[in-house]
Amino acid sequence: MRENIFMSEAMNVCYNGKPCYDILFTENFDELKERIDLLGFKNRRIVIITDSDVNPLYGKAVQDAIQDEHHPVAIYEIPAGETHKNLNTVHDIYAFLIAQHLDRHDLLIALGGGVVGDITGFCAATYLRGISFIQIPTTLLAQTDSSVGGKTGVDFEGYKNMVGAFYMPSLVYINISVLRSLDARQYASGFAEVMKYGLIKDQEFYSWLVDHIYEINDREAGVLLPMIRRSCEIKKEVVEKDPTEKGERALLNYGHTIGHAIEKARNFELLHGECVALGSIAAAYISWQKGLLSEEDYYEIRDMFVPFGLPISVENINPDEVIKLMKSDKKADSGTIRFILLKDLGKGVIHTDVTDEEVRNAIDEILYVENGD
Repeated sequence: MRENIFMSEAMNVCYNGKPCYDILFTENFDELKERIDLLGFKNRRIVIITDSDVNPLYGKAVQDAIQDEHHPVAIYEIPAGETHKNLNTVHDIYAFLIAQHLDRHDLLIALGGGVVGDITGFCAATYLRGISFIQIPTTLLAQTDSSVGGKTGVDFEGYKNMVGAFYMPSLVYINISVLRSLDARQYASGFAEVMKYGLIKDQEFYSWLVDHIYEINDREAGVLLPMIRRSCEIKKEVVEKDPTEKGERALLNYGHTIGHAIEKARNFELLHGECVALGSIAAAYISWQKGLLSEEDYYEIRDMFVPFGLPISVENINPDEVIKLMKSDKKADSGTIRFILLKDLGKGVIHTDVTDEEVRNAIDEILYVENGD
């Protein structure tokens, strides 16, 4: 893999075989206004939706970058955290957009992590039956995964993303420099999604990640740029073939089937990426037990999460509760779970024959019990 890419390089994502939107990789917000104008939103009303963590850091910077004295840009702040990713927040956003007189030709901007991107995208998909939006992801997880591909949605009664739509952004604007403000836990959470891409699609990328552990942890720009770009390339390749998850796109759910259930079982006390790491280890364990993956590869995958501060075990969960929650997940089909397993490093496969006993054994593998009892 290359250690460097040119600044401000764009990657186009197609939808149904036609160019749909660009992902722009840069290190500042200098090109944002020009990009918005080129998309046809010059002199249109714009609302930035962000959260209480990101707004103090980047809200004014983005606002100043795109507004002028004749066309002010409004900011709407939602409380930070997964617990606010619900229809109540959507209701409040709708009310604000109506008060701002936004019409179908105006623009929303999602400035934040996965929660902000998902909820803004859902509002864009449903307000006035569809309004354009731009993603400006500010976390590693959002830059490498949730901002790309058009999945939008909110949680319902604690179930992840149960209400949502496939709705493509007009632009994904990735400013790498904002990652410097992430705390260590949030940064590590994003790495779980990066690892996923190597495990399901690209062994060379996986090996590259192993070789660059220290540089990634130090957030060196010369390593971050190619890492984020390759993650987006892999997701682009998958979603272009299967934009609405009828087949291959399900591979992107590696680690999420058990991960989402753990997330809810722990009342969202753990970050999404932390749960994806745990789910990835459990899925690798099932793959090993089914004879798809070697024991050596399983333990290598498990141990790869450790240098990034991601958990490889979890406490205070009931395996039976996790299995029950899995079967209520949106990915279930008539009670059948499509599990993403590994046939080898870099080769994800879809399985529908994973038994409850196999899942229970995998959860036991990651379940932390004090004193080894």
